[in-house]
Amino acid sequence: MWPFTSSKRDTSASTREDRSKCWEARDKYFACLDRVGVLKPGDEKKDGACASEDKAYEQNCAKSWIEYFNQRRVIADAQKDRLAQANTQAANSKR
Repeated sequence: MWPFTSSKRDTSASTREDRSKCWEARDKYFACLDRVGVLKPGDEKKDGACASEDKAYEQNCAKSWIEYFNQRRVIADAQKDRLAQANTQAANSKR
């Protein structure tokens, strides 16, 4: 063992397996949101939809990851709309 190192493994850092479980749970939750037509995570709770997927998502992912993924979902949708609008404007300007 090297000096100044610990034999204990840092369990706070996620392993590859933990990350895979998180991503799988996120993908299932977001697929459910897509099926029920909800963009912003959390808005489906009013209807009681996606409860089991949401629970698995929250159990398998760190809170900071959940916040990041949820924000990215909303931002990505807004970017998609802006990109489509920009492409339409570019096509119209070529006429």
